[in-house]
Amino acid sequence: MARVLHAQELTRVAMDEITILPEKAAVMPLPGALLFPHALLPLYIFEQRYREMLDHALAHERMFCVTLIKPDRSQWKSADDFFHVATIGLIRACVGRGGGTSNLILQGLHRVHFNDFVQLQPFPIAALEAVELKNETTIETEALGAKVLELYSRFKTSDRQLPAKLDRYLSDLNDLAMLADLMAATFVLDPLRRQQILEQCDLNARLRLVIQYLREETGNAAA
Repeated sequence: MARVLHAQELTRVAMDEITILPEKAAVMPLPGALLFPHALLPLYIFEQRYREMLDHALAHERMFCVTLIKPDRSQWKSADDFFHVATIGLIRACVGRGGGTSNLILQGLHRVHFNDFVQLQPFPIAALEAVELKNETTIETEALGAKVLELYSRFKTSDRQLPAKLDRYLSDLNDLAMLADLMAATFVLDPLRRQQILEQCDLNARLRLVIQYLREETGNAAA
């Protein structure tokens, strides 16, 4: 199984670079880690089946999906062992290492749902459909976004280490859907909570979840 490297660094992605998603893509189930749109996920690929998955992805649009293995499973053996709402990512960089291993950077693009599986072994390949989001912005949405940024400011004054580029991106960020994803990817630590945010289609509901979990992270649930 692939090992997730130290920490995520976040960046904004030019979503218009990828206009058409593939109808199917390889899937990498991971324990405790998942990918959000707009986020960068460093991965170390060393297990043989995932070396084969990487070769497949590099030969097919340079994309694959990362999905969360269900927390009550120690590993995955069937499609029931991992979640079927995930994020498809684009391989932004890939460096081969000794013995056939590789370091790569995967950049999240879109939420997807696995409709079916073309294969499960040696690695899954899923038939995909894009998850349709309700990202309409209202006055309530603006207020929720302002609360998220207020809570973020508390992290900046704490001892918690933050990604170096995060301030620069948030300073001029007007896309509240992106804000919700970046904050969830950076600050929500519990995998099931992250999955819940990932699966929530309504923007206001996603922002409320982020606010709830950020409040708990700052130790001020009543704020």
